[in-house]
Amino acid sequence: MVTVYCKNTGTSLSVQEGTMLLELIDKFDFDRPYPILSAKVNNVSEGLKFRVYNSRDVEFLDYRSYAGRNTYCRSLSFLLCKSAMDVLPGCSVRLRRPVSKGYFCDIVKPDGSSLSDEDVTRINGRMHEIVDQDMEFHRHDVHLEDAVEMFRQMGYEDKVKILETSGKVFINYYTLGGTPDYFYDCLVPSAGYLPLWELKKYFGGMLLRVPDRHEPEKLAPFFEQPKTFEVFQETERWNKIMGLSNVGDVNMACQKGHAQELIQVSEALQDKKIVKIAEEIYERYNSSVPVRIVLITGPSSSGKTTFCKKLSVQLKACGLRPLFFSTDDYFVNRVDTPKLPDGSYDFDAFDTVDHAYLERDVMKYMAGEEVNMPEYNFVTGLREYNGKKIRKEDGAILLIEGIHALNPQLIPHVDPSVQYKVFINTITSISLDDHNCIPTSDNRLLRRIVRDANKGAFTPVETIRQWPNVRRSEVKWIYPFQETADVLFNSAYLVEFAVLRNHAEQILGSVPKNCPEYSDANKLLKFLSFFSPVPLSEIPSTSLLREFVGGSSLLF
Repeated sequence: MVTVYCKNTGTSLSVQEGTMLLELIDKFDFDRPYPILSAKVNNVSEGLKFRVYNSRDVEFLDYRSYAGRNTYCRSLSFLLCKSAMDVLPGCSVRLRRPVSKGYFCDIVKPDGSSLSDEDVTRINGRMHEIVDQDMEFHRHDVHLEDAVEMFRQMGYEDKVKILETSGKVFINYYTLGGTPDYFYDCLVPSAGYLPLWELKKYFGGMLLRVPDRHEPEKLAPFFEQPKTFEVFQETERWNKIMGLSNVGDVNMACQKGHAQELIQVSEALQDKKIVKIAEEIYERYNSSVPVRIVLITGPSSSGKTTFCKKLSVQLKACGLRPLFFSTDDYFVNRVDTPKLPDGSYDFDAFDTVDHAYLERDVMKYMAGEEVNMPEYNFVTGLREYNGKKIRKEDGAILLIEGIHALNPQLIPHVDPSVQYKVFINTITSISLDDHNCIPTSDNRLLRRIVRDANKGAFTPVETIRQWPNVRRSEVKWIYPFQETADVLFNSAYLVEFAVLRNHAEQILGSVPKNCPEYSDANKLLKFLSFFSPVPLSEIPSTSLLREFVGGSSLLF
């Protein structure tokens, strides 16, 4: 017998060795408004078919948890892929990225024709058939070479590349109704756990809509995101220029000694985009409706600071004189900062910024008055005045950076026609393989963990612990204004995971296994293991990535 401690109830139970988690759920009495989808066993995500052979801590998870939601969406992706291949034999399916509260996917039919409404209806119908049959997902643990040979015979070269370059000895893959596929984390036990989704044609492909994170019995609200999607397509075009479509391609290129070339092209493409933005601002500065203020925002760890530095350089090259300040300098004194329900300060809330005072200074600047700029002291938690002054003169253009910069309530009385808005995001277009997307939030979390650790600001445990609040604030205060921007800039870096791996593995390895944050650390470590490492020395000092790994010549 072994002991299972259930975190949901705070109670323990002796069970037979080899008991499945699925069999344990009903043995513990706790509120279950939604179906249990997966669990954390000793703070590591596991599927419900996991068998307990030693005493363990277990926490059962539903869709409202990050891990449970990922398990559902990952399983739903497999259901979609199998159904498409059943309905359209010989087709290829690419799940490319999250967008509009769903997942965008390309389906290439064998005859090359476009996906029709009838095709979508038939795929959707097949998905419902499989769910009604409650078809099981089966996990298979095999030697790497056997899996590679199986996927090669199936024509899945994307999976062959990622597995061959992973350095692993054994891997596990899954089957659904005899159809094999590879996913880098657990799935639900059977298709009956997937009652809700919607398929619709979208931008020449198909959108897989998923349940809402807060109300899993409903679909997440649909939002059109044409500008975001265009940035994604632009990044896809960049990848095609370099002949890359998945992590396996990147790994093989790096292992063949082409990492420096990939880095140089990635840097050139990002710089080219910044030059284009600067030239557009310059044209609008000299237009009949002249731009005088550039507002720059983006979620945490999107690279706003380095982007602003690079944009300033290019604006100077155009003949303008950029002046800069951050909305952070207008933080209210710390004692006046809004608080979260647990009593801690909510530094991401809109009212953390004294927006009325900020707008008064902007209005004074626009009127030609000299403005005495504050600087926020993050040690004392007080606003200070250290002699920084700005005035609008010929050729001057004001850059305002901050997470609330695009919020229309920040400077509501400033004429919108003089404003140019930039939204920076980290749209990770590269995928592990055709059926495994890389979550954008994981990209930014890795950046933040490495930056915080290098600066000695926060431990990885503290950064991971803060991340859910950061994400909730982004959804509330930042992303609603993404599509209002004049331009979207993608700060994702093609080889950044290969570079971050060198730093992040040691940092994440310091997270104790007995703390809840170990679950996220373990997930990120597992994810990073798929990337062939690239040394930091390959990254130029002017790179946006240097904002997180250190050594930037632009930040001082």
